[in-house]
Amino acid sequence: MQITKNGKATGTGPSEWFTGAVYVDQVAVAGQGSRINATSVHFTPGARTAWHKHPNGQTIYVTEGVGRVGHRGGEVQVIRPGDRVFFEPAEDHWHGASPTRFMTHLSLVEVDDQGNNATWASHVSDQEYRASASLEGEDA
Repeated sequence: MQITKNGKATGTGPSEWFTGAVYVDQVAVAGQGSRINATSVHFTPGARTAWHKHPNGQTIYVTEGVGRVGHRGGEVQVIRPGDRVFFEPAEDHWHGASPTRFMTHLSLVEVDDQGNNATWASHVSDQEYRASASLEGEDA
């Protein structure tokens, strides 16, 4: 058994990977026999990731607030507390908060054999962020 005491300050999400203010708390770090990275990610209203993909996929679990998720060629979807989203390995996607609500999710990813957990691309445009007919009632 190994206990890691909470002593690390909350980090800010790098501007290369995020639009808007995003705060990150590390939960689990791959290493010493584990390939899992787990992170609690806190998005302020309108904040979101850039387009990215994971070599072994990603699961996010919404813990509070209202968010949005999207993948290449698909509609933007609303996510709420208790929702789980799995992105397939190498699926180009993004996720973040709604325009008027905070959103926090746990991110679970498995690193590849080289220790990589994500490949980052361009920022999600405002048009891509807003594009969907399925956002009705999002802030209810």
